[in-house]
Amino acid sequence: MARPREFDHDAALDKAVELFRAKGFAGTSTDDLRTAMGLGRQSLYNTFGDKRTLYLQALSAYHRRTVDAHIGRLRSLPSPLDGIRAMLLGLIVDDRAERERGCMGVGAASEFGTNDAELAELQNKAGAALHRQLVERIDEASALGEIDPRLDADQTAFFIQTTMNGLQLAARAGAPADMLRAAAEFAVDRLQARLDRDRPQS
Repeated sequence: MARPREFDHDAALDKAVELFRAKGFAGTSTDDLRTAMGLGRQSLYNTFGDKRTLYLQALSAYHRRTVDAHIGRLRSLPSPLDGIRAMLLGLIVDDRAERERGCMGVGAASEFGTNDAELAELQNKAGAALHRQLVERIDEASALGEIDPRLDADQTAFFIQTTMNGLQLAARAGAPADMLRAAAEFAVDRLQARLDRDRPQS
């Protein structure tokens, strides 16, 4: 008869996510992981593999959770533009310590770039899933006249995702919540700015 596990797998993985998110891959030791996850060395290796394998599992879990949350906010309102605004503002929390933990995905991109093919593929899949949803909402916003219809949907989605990365990197660097929210609002306003600029002056 198989011996039942004596720990909660998902809870242990969540602990790894938070540790990697705060300290990065290189800054996190196996002993750090064992302590945070409450596991012995052999249990850690038997269940999650080596540190890199665990990192990939943690990053995958983090992406599933955060991309689902982004898409949920993006589609939470009837107005596509308001949905985009809600998604950007949803990145910003009042708790300073939580903001400064940053985004694990942005941290992984900063630490590894494209040097690790498996990790890069994981990152690209998460980004592509969000990109598709953004393109749909941007097309809706264009059809409704909420944003400049001359904006290319793919380029605009890339701009929004780049803005998300910038907000999360700035949060990690200690930017205050009010400045981050102002930057998010500025980005949303830029989607409409060309309409105002191109109107003939009276």
